[in-house]
Amino acid sequence: MADDEIILSELSDDELVLQMHDDLYDGLREEIEEGVNILIARGWAPYDALTKALVAGMTIVGADFRDGILFVPEVLLAANAMKGGMAILKPLLIATGAPRMGKMVIGTVKGDIHDIGKNLVGMMMEGAGFEVRDLGINNSVDKYLNALDEEKPDILGMSALLTTTMPYMKVVIDTMKERGMRDDYIVLVGGAPLNEEFGRAIGADAYCRDAAVAVETAKAFVARKHNRPNV
Repeated sequence: MADDEIILSELSDDELVLQMHDDLYDGLREEIEEGVNILIARGWAPYDALTKALVAGMTIVGADFRDGILFVPEVLLAANAMKGGMAILKPLLIATGAPRMGKMVIGTVKGDIHDIGKNLVGMMMEGAGFEVRDLGINNSVDKYLNALDEEKPDILGMSALLTTTMPYMKVVIDTMKERGMRDDYIVLVGGAPLNEEFGRAIGADAYCRDAAVAVETAKAFVARKHNRPNV
């Protein structure tokens, strides 16, 4: 029985979505791409395929990563599978003007060339329905601020893996304050040597210890930003 191959196209919509959650968890990119194509061919709205099949699946991955059941290599595989599905959906989402969770600019700070953690956060954020502009590694203040001006995101994410590059995060935040733009953005910071105390000390909105926490934190801050209570 275990040898019986699952034919995705023969599954009902509900069964297919659950199977895609499993395939995403297992990092099966080709199966995710096939599943997305089947849902679209069946008349699913791109936004529904994104949220019910991909985002819901990545939420399970994120929770198990947070709880120590999954580890970085497995999450990277899941995120890669998600990217395969997103590549199909992205042009369709743009064409239909589908709502997005929010937008993030992310990059590793100047002097630091580590990017695995940052890449994972970027992929998990995309998996949660955020649009992400990844600036890569070794980013100066000007590069961050230019990206903020160009992209007008909700969130700026900065990462550092070296104790020597951590202070540069404060340089970026202080420059944002000087230019009167600090309050326009949610600033999230992360990286192995950081902690909550450091995040507070430099004036970030939050320190995120891993990608799963980053997604949860981003969702909470963006919800607050966009759903202001009636005064």
